[in-house]
This record gives sequence, C-alpha cells and structure tokens, in this order.
Amino acid sequence: MGFGVSGATAIIFLGLFIAGGTLVTTTSATFEEVDEARDDRQEHLLDRRNTEIAVQSAVYNSTTGTLRLSVSNEGATTLSVNGTTVLVDNEYEPTTAAAVDGIATTDLWEPGETMTLNLSRPEPTRVKIVTEQGVADTSDVTVT
Repeated sequence: MGFGVSGATAIIFLGLFIAGGTLVTTTSATFEEVDEARDDRQEHLLDRRNTEIAVQSAVYNSTTGTLRLSVSNEGATTLSVNGTTVLVDNEYEPTTAAAVDGIATTDLWEPGETMTLNLSRPEPTRVKIVTEQGVADTSDVTVT
C-alpha cells in the first residue's frame, strides 16, 4: 500500500470518529431533554391527582346585583388565585377581586383555605371554577 491509500484511510477514519462523536453528543442531549419532559409530565399529573376544589356556595343577591362565590381547596396542592379561572354562565370573570380566607393581597390558595369572590353582574344561573391543573367544579347559583 502506498502513502495515498493509507492517508485516505486515515482521513476516512478521522471523519467517522468526528461524526460518531457528534452523534453521541446529540443523542445524549436529546435523551436528557426527553427524560426532563417525562419528569415534568409526571409532576403535573401528581399535582392534578392531588388537586380538589369544591364550590361551597354561589349566591346571587338580586337587591345589590352581586354574586358571591365561596370555593374551598380540598386537595393537597397549593393553588394560584391568578391561575384559577371563573366562568359565570360560560363567560370568563377575572379573579382580581378574590380573597383567600379574608386576605385579598395573596395569590396562594393553600389546602384547607377558602377563596371568596364578589362579582357585580346580571343574574347568573351557573358557575364553574377551573384550577391551573384543569380540575373543575360546577354549581348552580342560588338567588336571594
């Protein structure tokens, strides 16, 4: 064998070595990202299993035109007031006027605490509360 054949063989093997190193690095990074995504999904599913809410009361005062909602966090997950969605007769209502156990400045809704919300609106018939994990509870509105 001449020098040309040996040199070409060395260049081919060097190219395969570099390509193999790139492949291993890319494959390793991809597997790490897939594992992280699986871990995030498992955490989300665990939070969802540990989340439970219950609408304790939905009372509309026809004299004042105010709907008062009381919703309890009966699960083991701390929820976010801002991450909670309120639907009244299928219309979105912001939770900016919500208070958790009488504290209006908190965003944390701990297990065992009750969130209250007062809304001024026309007479509703049904409310639905949805947490950031997708857990929901629905109630009919009592008119007084």
